[in-house]
Amino acid sequence: MGETNALVQRNKLLKRETALATAAIYESMFGAEDGSVPATYQVIYMTGWKEHESQPRAKRRGSATVSFHDIKKQFGNT
Repeated sequence: MGETNALVQRNKLLKRETALATAAIYESMFGAEDGSVPATYQVIYMTGWKEHESQPRAKRRGSATVSFHDIKKQFGNT
């Protein structure tokens, strides 16, 4: 699923025995009678950045030339 681990001192190898034991425990807890094993997961997106002098700065409050009301009238409620 493309997970990454940001820990510096992580164990980079997942031992076969660990994976098999985890699968067996999960199957015993959540397995269905037909042999299937339902699973759900959450997708969490995170973005990080560090400020830099080359980044654009926000405009001064009130400096917009178009209002949200005008945009809503032009494009509707989509």
